[in-house]
Amino acid sequence: MRHLFRLSACACALGLGVTALSADDTDPPAGKGKFKTVTDAEFVKMAASGGMFEVKSSEVAKDQSRSADVKKFAEQMITDHTKANKELMAAAKKAGVEVPTKLTDEHAKLLDKVKGARGSDFDKTYWMTQKTSHEEAVALFEAASKSLKNEELKAFATKTLPVVKEHYDHLKQHAGGAGSTNKRGDR
Repeated sequence: MRHLFRLSACACALGLGVTALSADDTDPPAGKGKFKTVTDAEFVKMAASGGMFEVKSSEVAKDQSRSADVKKFAEQMITDHTKANKELMAAAKKAGVEVPTKLTDEHAKLLDKVKGARGSDFDKTYWMTQKTSHEEAVALFEAASKSLKNEELKAFATKTLPVVKEHYDHLKQHAGGAGSTNKRGDR
């Protein structure tokens, strides 16, 4: 029974995310392939929050991690997501869609996990929260690149998707907590 409870808790922790699904979709919110369609406003809300989370959590990692690989990855996240956040803001402004200035509750919870991690658990927590966030982002950007109505936002989603996928592919290597070796030297 305890094992089942732990398994359920882990599944819930990895399933964090805000839904941006069509009304007839009852799948859980986060994860690969979970977004079937997304509106322009939903995309901007989720992409902005995810981008802010990436920057903020990576700033924490840059300061708190003892791993050179984590610090290098965190610096890349800050660079890539700061650029993407600016591009999203410009596209959203042209589309007349308001960009949120704070994290969703789900991204705030992930950030709190990163901020609360200490010692040897820090790197593992950072890799896992990044993986969770990027898994959701891949699904979001894939859906957005197909279903957004505004051409500026759709072009942004399509252009940014390969970078998000590259980050996610790198994170899948580190999600087990090893995270201290970057054999390929990629992002």
